[in-house]
Amino acid sequence: MLRIALGQMEVIPGRPDLNTAKMLTMINAACNHQADIIIFPEMAIPGYLLGDTWEQQAYLRDCEAFGRQIIAAAGNICVIFGNVAVQWDRHGDDGRVRKHNACFVAHNSRLIATRIKTLHPNYREFDDTRHFVSLRKLAFEEKQDIETLLTPVKISLQGREYTLGCIICEDGWNDDYSTDPIAALHANGPLDLLINISSSPFTLGKNNKRNRVFSRQARETGTPLLYVNNTGLQNNGKTVYTFDGFSTVYSSSGQIITYCQPFTETLAYLELDVDTGGRHRPPVEVPNDFTISSLYQAIHYGVKQFLQSVGITKVVIGVSGGIDSAVAAALYASIISPDNILLVNMPSKFNSQTTRDLAEQLSRNLGCLYTVMPIGQAVEHTAAQITGTPVTNLGSGEQSHLSVSPFVLENIQARDRSARLLGGIAAAFGGVFTCNANKSELTVGYSTLYGDQAGFLAALADLWKHQVYQLADYLNTQIFNREVIPQAAIELVPSAELSWEQSVDEGKGDPIIYPYHDFLFRAFMEFWNRATPEDIVLWYSQGPAVLEQKLGCEPGLVSRLFPGPREFIEDLERWWRLYTGMGVAKRIQAPPVLAVSRRAYGFDHREAQNNVYFTQEYQRLKNQLLPVP
Repeated sequence: MLRIALGQMEVIPGRPDLNTAKMLTMINAACNHQADIIIFPEMAIPGYLLGDTWEQQAYLRDCEAFGRQIIAAAGNICVIFGNVAVQWDRHGDDGRVRKHNACFVAHNSRLIATRIKTLHPNYREFDDTRHFVSLRKLAFEEKQDIETLLTPVKISLQGREYTLGCIICEDGWNDDYSTDPIAALHANGPLDLLINISSSPFTLGKNNKRNRVFSRQARETGTPLLYVNNTGLQNNGKTVYTFDGFSTVYSSSGQIITYCQPFTETLAYLELDVDTGGRHRPPVEVPNDFTISSLYQAIHYGVKQFLQSVGITKVVIGVSGGIDSAVAAALYASIISPDNILLVNMPSKFNSQTTRDLAEQLSRNLGCLYTVMPIGQAVEHTAAQITGTPVTNLGSGEQSHLSVSPFVLENIQARDRSARLLGGIAAAFGGVFTCNANKSELTVGYSTLYGDQAGFLAALADLWKHQVYQLADYLNTQIFNREVIPQAAIELVPSAELSWEQSVDEGKGDPIIYPYHDFLFRAFMEFWNRATPEDIVLWYSQGPAVLEQKLGCEPGLVSRLFPGPREFIEDLERWWRLYTGMGVAKRIQAPPVLAVSRRAYGFDHREAQNNVYFTQEYQRLKNQLLPVP
């Protein structure tokens, strides 16, 4: 019987000193509990998402030195941990010193084995191949069979030798790779334990899939599998990721026999009978992580961690009376004291009394500080200054005047609220102001650059509009247990209220029809094989029901919204042009996005500012639907 400690720790990126100190504390605690093995996550010492910090040799030397401290602390206990392994006498393809993402096994205060990550993810937020040399690449360079390099680690515990198959994160997600590290380790076994150390960001629903995949691996190899992941917050600049931990142990029959609570740093213990492969323990049920509860937990945790990591204690939120700002206000009020939250309503002549009252009611319900600062005079002054100040051709002396269109006036209002008022108020309040944009708006640039797209963090920008509504209901019913977000704000037509054409009292609102466009936009950017107008029109030509099934929107919706193919195609092209055109320019300058979905804007969705393009096949399908007379 082995006593195993799962070190589900919060890894602080870029702080190997703090991470090592925490690991030493956990090792000491595990020794006091007579644990035989303690397992830490991937890159537990340096952190994982560090950008080009990996190019700093001084940082690498520090990580090595802290790694030696962990090895020295591995006295009577076997310590398995992730760190960077440096080959100072060799270089990578970039000419810099060669680095590996590695798993270290230490015992009796000495290093027993080092195992290099075999598979490097190079999609979504991952960029491993930029910095590290994989075992696959090493095998290619050395002209060796990679399967022969994937050898188990043998260690003596309690007078008995155990064989460990040590892999790192992506090595367990190998279905689409030509190399299967687990199969190779099993073939070079037999194995007593499979150990997967990971640094795996939270994605809505990912753990459900991971449990299916890892359960199958344990069952097929007949080997118990221990998965240890870190908690905390890491980022790659434009996108901020939460790490949920959710460390899990699978018996040799593929049953989950224990797991660590998500988003919680913990040192958990497990008594494992290796001879029975853990089958002596009853299976346990794990929570479904594809729920609004998981979504809230990830966002709440991410915002809280972000505030703490940058030392922010005060927040200013512009509240319009609409749903996005209301959800943002309630979210922050569930994290920090309402006394440290200042809600600001900034009405113009276009704002209805309805939304003004809702903004005040929201503030009253949450107990936050509240102020009203109208923008009418400032907007009029800005418009008058633009139209009244002559523009001079210094060569000819000719003068002209600029004009302010209704559209430009809308943008002036949005920028006045954010760049001038919220920025100034936040400085005076000693805090920051939020960006309340949702993912639907970010997709097509339905926000004003330097206006409502500004802020220190876009906490809701990975949520489609329907998810914002779900979160509003969850905050009311499950978090506050009362109606803090007024029901009228939930039922109100979404509107920017920047012109009389957007009057909420007349039922006028945003041009985005969220029950349909949420799902269309999701197909553009979240589908693994991302959809284009060619795909959308093909599905539409096969029947609106086919399109609705492919997108996942409400049946019958497409026919109700679009009388015929012309209206459908005009709508499709309008949003595609914005998504691949102006929307890109705005997203590049957007605040950091808190990621929770299978693909978030920022580094997770890498974009270039190119011309809008429609494929040849799209043009052919379009001409079939709209024949030229």
